[in-house]
Amino acid sequence: MALEVHHRNPRLERWEERLNRMFDQVDHVLEERYAGRFRLKPSRPPHGEGVTRDADGLFDLGISFSAGLTSQNGPGYVFQVRLATTDPVPTAFRQQIETEVADLVNRELPRFFPGLDLRLAREGQAFRLFGDLSLDADLPPLPTDLA
Repeated sequence: MALEVHHRNPRLERWEERLNRMFDQVDHVLEERYAGRFRLKPSRPPHGEGVTRDADGLFDLGISFSAGLTSQNGPGYVFQVRLATTDPVPTAFRQQIETEVADLVNRELPRFFPGLDLRLAREGQAFRLFGDLSLDADLPPLPTDLA
């Protein structure tokens, strides 16, 4: 029996690469701002030493697609703000970080996805990025001033 190889849409690959780069940028800002504030989990490498930015440092902003079947906002990309520490994190600090993440994402959206109507909404403990998820958008090259 022949092995079937499934390829993803190259436009989807480019769109998600851009999205991941945007979240890498947000992660970098947070890591710089809060370096040393909490001890990392023992198995967690320091910022910049992991395979990906969501696999190192204090912050994990891993994002994934959701069809949005139970969301009033519909399909989009969902993420939670996770801190990779066993130290107690005060509720007020966690709320401050979540507000900062939302502000940073909203600031970066026009740079990474100019002309697309993308919005961020809070859904319980998570955030959903939704709106114009068009893969055929003619997006310019990525910003050159990325960390």
